Amino acid sequence: MHAVPSPFSIANVRLFVAFRVFFNARFYYPVFTILFLDFGLTIEQFALLNTVWAITIFCAEVPSGALADILGRKYLLVATALLMTAEMCLLAFVPLGNSRLIFWAFLANRILSGLAEAMASGADEAIAYDALVTEGNPDDWPKVLSLQMRLRSIGTIVTMTVGAFIYDPNAVNHLLAWFGTSLTVTQQITMRFPIYLTLLLALLATITALRMTEKRKNGDDGSFETIAALKITWNAGIWIARTPFALTVILFGMCYDHILRMIVTMNSQYYRLIHLPEASFGIIGSAIALLGLITPKIAEYMVEKNSPAINMLWVSGISLAGLFGLTGFYPYWGILPMTLIFVAMMFVSFFTSHYLNRITASHQRATVLSFKGMAFNLAYGLIGFFFATLMTYQRTAEAAGHPHWPQAMVEDLAFQNAIGWFPWYTLGCLGLTLIYCKFRLRESGAS
Repeated sequence: MHAVPSPFSIANVRLFVAFRVFFNARFYYPVFTILFLDFGLTIEQFALLNTVWAITIFCAEVPSGALADILGRKYLLVATALLMTAEMCLLAFVPLGNSRLIFWAFLANRILSGLAEAMASGADEAIAYDALVTEGNPDDWPKVLSLQMRLRSIGTIVTMTVGAFIYDPNAVNHLLAWFGTSLTVTQQITMRFPIYLTLLLALLATITALRMTEKRKNGDDGSFETIAALKITWNAGIWIARTPFALTVILFGMCYDHILRMIVTMNSQYYRLIHLPEASFGIIGSAIALLGLITPKIAEYMVEKNSPAINMLWVSGISLAGLFGLTGFYPYWGILPMTLIFVAMMFVSFFTSHYLNRITASHQRATVLSFKGMAFNLAYGLIGFFFATLMTYQRTAEAAGHPHWPQAMVEDLAFQNAIGWFPWYTLGCLGLTLIYCKFRLRESGAS
């Protein structure tokens, strides 16, 4: 009997893992907000630019998936890597001093970054999974997901630690002095160091994408036809709507993802309110990333031993435990519920990828995964708007109730009150999703 090769003996699978690491491990992430401010932008501009980023991903998600299914996944991944290279070049070489020029450079950076995120979504998984179907065993996909998540966690640990260190001019100057040189650097110099290293990763991602291979169908010259793109997008959407299990996976994934991602986005403010020093944020991020070495193996075991419903219950329990734990804002110990939030996010990412890839046909896999990404980003954008509205209401109420309090205390209490709504909002979303999906699954006769 012919032995099935290891999934990692397949070139596209190995390249997929490498591409995910190079594309997602970014040295500037631990200093993301500070980076914008040190270039001369304001908090308001920072918020505006990231809104543009989210809108770009939402608008480009499904069209990019259709392009991947028609033109080929490799073309989209090469374009993704080139966009990443371009976005990093803008920040690496934009001159300082002209605030308007810097704003436009960051605006272009956010648009290119959003396009790259949208193009990568689905196409990289699709080309690897198709290679696994053709050359190996698709049942090995959880092993592939597990390894790439663990390697991404290692990449995150390295980039979080190194990125924060080289951003700090005092740390860099101490290192230079240790090497016996009198050379010193300023903040305006060191703030570009994480960008330069991320640019290097972008070049490695480009090389990785160029090395991927993809067999074209007979007579397929890769030319783009608008009607074909619309047709494949429409067909994928109809397939999702008519496939209760696929719709259930996307809806439950969306329910968890937008809530957990919103909490993670604000984790630095939460850390500050549980009395953790700001210097510890990077170390905490690296420590939490270590969970990525363990969690994927647990998720791999869970998809093999448990039904999707049981895994959903596990994610619900972990998420709610974390969210209710956050509301206490326990000094120092409050890091534990935040850890549960990160674990739940890893499970959601693993389970949605596994179940969707398992049931989706090759010809529309990238488009279906892009629908998933679009749904996730739409929900994330909506909760961001709702949270901003809630914060405005809470701030106004607390300011009226405590007119003599300083603004900082009002802001902190408003934030704590707003976080207190998350567990109940989660229960409401889960309840509505469960009722709808239960009805659809029962209607289809699915168990």
